[in-house]
Amino acid sequence: MIHYKYLMKDRMNITIAVSGARESDHCGLHALQQGQQLGKELAEHDCMVTCGAVTGFPLWVAKGVRQANGNVISFSPAVNYQEHVTVYQMPKPEHYFNLVVYTGFGFSGSDLLMTRSSDAVIFGCGRIGTIHEFTVAFAEGKIIGVLEGEWDTDDLIKEILRADVSRNHDTIVFDSDPKRLVEQVIKKVKERKLLQ
Repeated sequence: MIHYKYLMKDRMNITIAVSGARESDHCGLHALQQGQQLGKELAEHDCMVTCGAVTGFPLWVAKGVRQANGNVISFSPAVNYQEHVTVYQMPKPEHYFNLVVYTGFGFSGSDLLMTRSSDAVIFGCGRIGTIHEFTVAFAEGKIIGVLEGEWDTDDLIKEILRADVSRNHDTIVFDSDPKRLVEQVIKKVKERKLLQ
């Protein structure tokens, strides 16, 4: 007899993007550890993880994913490896990511591709680029998770949502615990996939 949960696991290939600041000095002492824990939780829940091929919060998430033997697809703003490491001065991708997509579209274009290729997006400590990714994910109707912490990003996203009274926000979850946040996001993704 085949158990329903195994059928579900086979059917539910879940891809979750992670967004956060490339420069994380303003994020507080525990932001990078939170990112690493978030990555481990995503890997342990068998998610494919996408992120920017950048430094900071996304890099620590990728480290956590790789430590837990998960897979990370990253999106680079550069047109090729050479431009990635010399012009954009980003980390050598082979150290942290399973696959790099060289978009050639700059940061804004690579954000859009990453978001569209994922079932959900989780936001950690960020700056204006992270808010851009949030608005893209929100406009695209993605499931959204927001990791609450010492940083201001979660409060800023709440302010944006308070100003948007015309739309339903039931696809967005907030939590300060990476494990609970991942579980809530995955639950919402599975519910949506079952309706498709």
